[in-house]
Amino acid sequence: MGASVRLLTIPNRHHLPTSLFLKKLNHKPLPLSPSSFRPPSLPSPSKIRPNIFLSHRNPSYPLSKTPFSQFLNPFISSNRFAHIVLGTQERLFDWHFAHDNEKGSEIGVTPKEGPIVTVVMLGWLGSEPKHLRRYIELYNSKGIHAVTFVTSVKDVLSFDLGKKLEQRIAVLANELALWLSESDEDGRERCLVFHTFSNTGWLAYGAILENLKNRQDLLEKIKGCVVDSGGDPVLSPKVWAAGFTAAMLKKRSSFVYSSKEAGEGNEVGSPLTLGKVQMKGAMLMETLLFAALEKLLSFLLSLPEVNGRLTKILSVLVNNQPSCPQLYLYSTADRVIPFQSVETFIEEQRKSGREVYAFNFGSSPHVDHYRTFPDNYVSVLQKFLQECMLIPNEVHKVKSQPHQ
Repeated sequence: MGASVRLLTIPNRHHLPTSLFLKKLNHKPLPLSPSSFRPPSLPSPSKIRPNIFLSHRNPSYPLSKTPFSQFLNPFISSNRFAHIVLGTQERLFDWHFAHDNEKGSEIGVTPKEGPIVTVVMLGWLGSEPKHLRRYIELYNSKGIHAVTFVTSVKDVLSFDLGKKLEQRIAVLANELALWLSESDEDGRERCLVFHTFSNTGWLAYGAILENLKNRQDLLEKIKGCVVDSGGDPVLSPKVWAAGFTAAMLKKRSSFVYSSKEAGEGNEVGSPLTLGKVQMKGAMLMETLLFAALEKLLSFLLSLPEVNGRLTKILSVLVNNQPSCPQLYLYSTADRVIPFQSVETFIEEQRKSGREVYAFNFGSSPHVDHYRTFPDNYVSVLQKFLQECMLIPNEVHKVKSQPHQ
């Protein structure tokens, strides 16, 4: 195995048979022995965190003592592993450490006190890392580290119907599991808070919970979940088509504007400010795309395999979320996720005994609450983090809130 891994790095390896390679290199194959199974040299583990597969681990067995973990961890932690197994050169996720402190020995506003907190940001469909920058800065300013994970349209509408996306989520779940399982010299607790965007990020959260279902000790370290513009548990082709249309057309889609903005038409570069002929063309294109996607998704969501996978994740979100507090940030004007569905889900979670908070921003568009009402957004989020005991209580005034 060791010899074969080294051969992968030889230029133009596909033009000559392996035997001729070895002859030219004057190199004889090594016998397969335990000493020959060595991973290639890799980047420093302080820069790239190692991952361990949860599906192959005894849930009651400590992560650090998993058989062969010392051999596997350096290899699995490398980008090379992601390229070989997942067939991609894209980043799977990104760490953003508060105050440039990689090991997280401090938590900003309360240095060397309280838990070490990381927020896991799961982006909306079509989001890019740059779109989460303001949210990262918001959490980092409070001494909270951040891990970001984004999903493109091709991740879902691909030939494998999202299986590669599930693999990416599994790798992220393993990364989080190992980070939670490591201990710091000062003995401070490590914990997570999730911040999901739209139904795509919310479903990714459900998939992570499914990956961690056999690790109750880790689930107990999830201290809160923020659901921004998501929380619709119904597999509706119409809702999914609206989300895909918004992701594909971005600012050219009317789905990213509130009904008030649609009436005013004051967003520069949007189809609402185009001439009448151009606007009709843009709206026609959006209508045709939406109709086509609705038909396609009606078919895909009815496939037994796809429907079964999604239903399983939704079941986790409905029935088996951690016992941590939940915060739902939504808007009556959201044209992608129906606010009625979110409010119904909120009530069901409360009836099941969950500690649930909610804030209706009223007129802000889908996943645009922070940009539209920055002061309210920060105030509501800060109050929630205080309720979760993740940041210290401070007197914080909430400015003119639209709807609550």
